[in-house]
Parts: sequence; structure tokens; C-alpha cells
Amino acid sequence: MSRRTPRLPSWLPVDPYIMALIGTVVLAALLPASGTAADVAGGASTGAVAFLFFLYGARLSTAEAVEGLRHWRLHLTVLACTFVAFPLLGLASRGLVPYVLTPQLQSGLLFLCLVPSTIQSSIAFTSIARGNVPAAICAGSFSSIAGIFVTPLLAAALLGNNGGGFSADALLKIGVQLLLPFLAGQLLRRWIGGFLTRHKKILGLVDRGSILLVVYTAFSEGMVAGIWHQVTPARLGALLAVEAVLLAAMLALSWYGAKRLGFGREDRIAIQFAGSKKSLASGLPMASVLFGAQASLAVLPLMLFHQMQLMVCAVIAKRRARDPLEDTSGSTASRETAPVG
Repeated sequence: MSRRTPRLPSWLPVDPYIMALIGTVVLAALLPASGTAADVAGGASTGAVAFLFFLYGARLSTAEAVEGLRHWRLHLTVLACTFVAFPLLGLASRGLVPYVLTPQLQSGLLFLCLVPSTIQSSIAFTSIARGNVPAAICAGSFSSIAGIFVTPLLAAALLGNNGGGFSADALLKIGVQLLLPFLAGQLLRRWIGGFLTRHKKILGLVDRGSILLVVYTAFSEGMVAGIWHQVTPARLGALLAVEAVLLAAMLALSWYGAKRLGFGREDRIAIQFAGSKKSLASGLPMASVLFGAQASLAVLPLMLFHQMQLMVCAVIAKRRARDPLEDTSGSTASRETAPVG
């Protein structure tokens, strides 16, 4: 009998980048930066975050954003899921403290509920499921832009002192480190947009490398401060269970809520995938600015939720792709406006 090499199911996406993130956390646990090395890593992390948001601004096509505004009902629905429904569920999780979650993990879970939606994975899953891809592109982009303003304000209002001491100074740091580079990228897009398009693969590595640096710096600070002694395997298991319920609730709400609002199948797919997910790329830099030494615990729920959403949404997208197509005459966008990739 021939031996076959065991393979993971095709619907289970083991993202190499997630493995890199895990490796970075392990590296920070074994060799945390301290003293002068911590100062150097912190300065490099600050510069990397600013450059990351500069690239976000330079890549966003203003023309595409304006064109996408005609689907305003869809975008408002996604924004309501991201910045209203998610935060309300996050606030409800306070009832789980201290029996299920520690106060620090609950603060991280609430922060997860405040960050914007994803762009790349929302587009990819919408395309696989034969949904409204242009709407997913615009919805993810609008959510990311809104998150630069809304996430820090919501964090200041809802997290308070649990977030590491939110203040006007923290909001000013967000503006200087995130918003100004984003606006600079938009202003310079006219001259550098072509270059970024031609070298998008290399710049994608810069994106991911920047986030890995942020993760290493945040978890190093956590190790030096000794905050990881507060987390037990039982608490981590409880956090995963709570996040599974959170994801299931948002997937159901975004799908059936969009149906109740009269959206067609293609638009509902875009709303479900853009409205039920959270961006690791946006959340990590914001957490490093807002939480300081507590950032490692703050981003742990986001990192776990990110991988969970990829696995679950991959299954849903492939099942949606097998659904019979419905008449799209009542949809906010017709088949011709929703090419699949």
C-alpha cells in the first residue's frame, strides 16, 4: 500500500503570515527587547507604523472611493456593523468579568470590536462567493478610513483608564502617527501611485514586515513588564469560546439583517464579509499607540479573532459559491457591476 502524505483540508487556510506572527510572539517571549534595544525597536516601530499608513493613503484611489459612494446604503450598513453592532457586543462582554475573562482580556476584546474592517480578505471572500466585489472594495476602504478617526474616539469613550490612560495626548499621537501620513499619501498619490502599483508585491512585504515589528515591540514590552503571568490556558480557552460566539453573532446579523433591509444576494455577501471581520493591519498599529506596555494583551484577542475569521469565512465563501443565483433586479448592484476574480 502506498503511503500518502497527510494534508490539511483545502478549506482550512493556514496563513503563512499568521505563522510569522506566532513566530514573532515566540521570539519576543524568548528574546524581548529591553534597555537601549527597546528604545531602538520602539523608534523603528513608530516609523514603520507611520510609513504603513502613508502607503495606505497612497494606494487608495480617490476616483474609486467617489464611484463607490453611489452604494451608500450598503456602506452605511457595513459601517453600522463595524462601529455600532460590534462595539455593543463588546460592551456586553463586561458581564463576563471576572468569571470568564480577566479585565485585561475583556479590554482587548472590546478594542477588537472597535477596529475597522478588513480590505483584502473581504474582497477575496466576496469574489469566491460570487458577491458584489466593487462594493466590498469600497466598503473595506471606507471602513479603514473611518477607523482612523472613529476607533481612537470610541476607545477613549468606552475603554477609559482600562485602555492604558487615554487622553488628548494619545489622540494627538494617533493624528500625528496615523492620520497625517495617510493624508500625505493621498496628496502624493498622483506622483507615486504608478510606482506603488508596479512594485506592489515588494511593498506588500514592507507592509507585513512593519506589522511584525509592531508585534515584536508590543510583546517585548509585555514580557519586560511581566503582564503575561496574568494569562492562563483556561482563560485563553474561554477567550476563544467568547470570540467564536462573537463571530457567529456578527455573521448572522450581517447576513439576515441585510436581507431584512432588502439587499440582493450579491450585496448581502459583500455586507457579510466586510461587516463581520476586523483588520489586524489597522488594529495592531493603533493598539501600539493607545495601549503602550499593555498592547500585547490588547492585541491578543485581535490576533486570535483574525485567524478564526479567516477559517470560518473561507468555509462560508465556498458554500455561498455553490448557492443558486437569484434575480438581481432588486439588488443595489447588478451582475455586470460585480465581476469575480
